[in-house]
This record gives sequence, structure tokens and C-alpha cells, in this order.
Amino acid sequence: MTINKINVTEALANAEKMIRENKSASPQFRAMVELLIVVINLLLNKLGLNSNNSSIPPSKDPKRPRGSKRKAKGRKRKPGGQIGHEGSTLEKVEHPDEIETLEVDRRSIPRGQYTEMGFDARQVIDIKITKHVTEYRAQILQAEDGTQYVAEFPAGVTRPVQYGNTIKAQSVYMSQQQLVPYERVRDYFADQCGIPVSPGSIFNFNKQAYELLDRFESLVKQHLKTRPLLHADETGINLKGKLLWLHSVSDDRFTLFFAHEKRGADGMKAMGVLEHFQGILCHDHWKPYFQFKCIHVLCNAHHLRELERAWEQENQCWAKQMQDLLLEMNEATTKAGDCLDKTTAENYRCRYRSLLKEGEKECPPPEPTDRTGKRGRVARSKPRNLLERLRDFEAETLRFMIDKRVPFTNNQGENDLRMTKVQQKISGCFRSFEGAQFFCRIRSYLSTCRKHGISPTEALEMLFDGRLPDFIVKLE
Repeated sequence: MTINKINVTEALANAEKMIRENKSASPQFRAMVELLIVVINLLLNKLGLNSNNSSIPPSKDPKRPRGSKRKAKGRKRKPGGQIGHEGSTLEKVEHPDEIETLEVDRRSIPRGQYTEMGFDARQVIDIKITKHVTEYRAQILQAEDGTQYVAEFPAGVTRPVQYGNTIKAQSVYMSQQQLVPYERVRDYFADQCGIPVSPGSIFNFNKQAYELLDRFESLVKQHLKTRPLLHADETGINLKGKLLWLHSVSDDRFTLFFAHEKRGADGMKAMGVLEHFQGILCHDHWKPYFQFKCIHVLCNAHHLRELERAWEQENQCWAKQMQDLLLEMNEATTKAGDCLDKTTAENYRCRYRSLLKEGEKECPPPEPTDRTGKRGRVARSKPRNLLERLRDFEAETLRFMIDKRVPFTNNQGENDLRMTKVQQKISGCFRSFEGAQFFCRIRSYLSTCRKHGISPTEALEMLFDGRLPDFIVKLE
């Protein structure tokens, strides 16, 4: 690594060499210098991490380019739609809500006889945010003997004054889909609609949605067990300073989130899907996933980032070559219709294995004498761990070349989890485990509906009306 034109890696290597060759140095001095070198290496490694060589999100990259510096094919792009982009524009509405006729001011035109030739129409599309109150008046009939008969109110109308389903749907939409804090949702209803909605009511709306979605969650869990390919991932969530884990299992049609205290086997089993799944599971090599008896495939986006780190920070030439090879494999597989023929795939496997053999020379395993304790596996460097993983899990890494169902990365799972991190940035934490459960189940429903072309607002209005979308009902 070079900082301010100083090759820090080379300087540290020279310092290590000098301390080894200096026979007059005391053991205490030698140990202190070696410790300082270790600390410097650790700090340098952390300093060089970014979204290209680690799991750090792009938003935390130092000096990351902003939107004004976007480039396409080596040149700056102008703001707005690009050449070849299929644009869209406002279309006229066939049946407008209001028609206002504008007549010609005859004082502004010459005198004479005129024949009306129709109209030149222009439309202004706008919205009206207003409170709408429906009062139901149930007729009361009284018989001659004094017995009274009262008409039935519509289902769900149980109180003298109550909130309607549209308010409930909009409240849940803002708090769970748009991640607006309760206090600001309250302000929206008060400022824009003149409707008093307390944070307690918003919590109750979310709770009602959560309870109404119990059937949805059960059906999706059963269906996910039978899917041919699933993406699995997990991320940490903050519960008032305590670390919890949000687990995700999804594909291109269904999403399931689940909150649990444990990241590993206990949390995965409590979710109730993976232990019964027998298809293809794509993940990031988190070891607890391998306890499940299914076909495993590994995310190569993680491999590419780790290879980038090994090349940038450890000067591992084999890592750069392996990175280029994986990208070449992916491009060739895509051009071949997502599946290579047997001969081409075998040629790539041979090149893959040859690079790993070269890596064995450049990044050999540690010597038994390097052991720091009496027991356990001898510690390995990050590049060595990566090399051994690519060697031992070749089939799981390269399965994308020979199976059309297998993707190159676990991007589907990571994309489904992304809004969870946005929620944590906005709110900082969940205030209760119950709130985390609300978030997981409601977001599972909204994400699944969006994948089937149903907007979040439509999905929530259907839910509070006592209905589930047809594609969910058909799962029964």
C-alpha cells in the first residue's frame, strides 16, 4: 500500500528484516517492534477497505463520486434521460373529474358572427388531500309492543367514531414502506388532512396489519420450501442497543423476513423454511447454512470483493488473475444463454484450478511452528482462507456455469435486505422486539406484492378490507 507516495508495505517489510538481522536487540525490544508492526498492518488494512474490496456499503466509501460525476463509457453524462432511453410522459385522462369551460372574451375580438367549432382541451393533473367522513345511520323500527329493530351496520363499523381502512393503509404504508417515524406520520395526518392520529393509533394499525398477515406468512413459508432456488442472507438490527438479527429468505417472486436473537443455526431453524428446503440455496458462505441438506451455491460478488482486497492490500497476483477469470466466466455464461457447454466449462475449470495452484506458491499455508496456542487450527491470513475456500468449494463457486437456475451472485437476497439498513439509518433502532416483528412480516408482504406487480398502497387497502391478493390465496 502506498500513502503520500510512500510504499508503506515495503517500509514495514524492511523494518521486519532489520529487526530479525539485528542480533544485539533485546528480546523485549524485538517483541515490542513486532507488536507495533502488527498494529500498523491492522490499521493499514482497515484504512484501505471500501465497497469494492469488503462488505462496507458504497455510502461509506471515502471520497466516493457523487451523482454529478457519473460517467458512461469514459465521458460525463448529462442530467436527465439519455440517448436511447425509453421515456414517458403524462397522458390525458379519458374521463376528467371536473370540466371547466372557458369562453372567448368577445370584447377582445372583432365584431361579427361566429360559429362555435369545438374546444381546445388541456388537462391539469393534481391531487386533493382532504378528510372524508361517512356517517352511517341505522334505521330503528319499533313494534306496537315496544320491541325495537335496528339495521345492521357494515362489517367493521363497531364504534361511534373510528378510523377508516384508507387511513390505516396510508399509516402503515408511511411507517413500514416509506419508514417514516411515528411522530412524523402523526404530523402528516394533522397538517395535511386535519385528522388527529396519535402514535399509539399508528402502532395499533401496524399491529392489526401484522395479525391479519399471519395467514400470509404461513402460506409463504410453506411455498418457499418447494421453490427450486432461494437466496438467503442476514443482517444485524439494533433493538435499543442490543444486537438482533434479521434473516431473509427470498427469490424473484416471494420474500420472507424473520427477526431472531441469534444469527446462526437457531435463528435459521426458527424461521421454519431452510431445514425443510431441498432445492438450490444461494448464500455468502456463512457456515451455519451448510447444516441444511440442499444444493449450495456461493455468492461470487463476495469473492470478487475479497479477491480485490487480497490484490490491493496483500499484493496477491493470483487474486487479481482469479478475479478477472471469474468475470470472464460470468460474461461467457451470459452470452451462452446462462449455461456453458461441457467442454467450455471444463476448460474454465482447468484454468481455475491452475490459478489456485499458482496461489499455493504465492500464498502457502502457515507452518506448524507458527502456532500461537497449544490447540486448534494454525491461524491463516485472509488471502489464504479465501484461497482454501475457492479450492474446497469449487463446485459451489462455479455451479453458475452449468445450471441455468444458478445466478452468479446473491444480489437478489442482498437487494431484498437493503431497505432494512435504511430503516436503521432513519430510526437508529427498533424500540421493541414486537416492532421488529411487525416490520419483518409487513415488509415481507409488501415486497412479495411488489414482485407480483401490486403496489404497496393497493396491497394494504386489500389487507384492511379483509382480502389477500389472488396469487396468495392460490397457494392454499
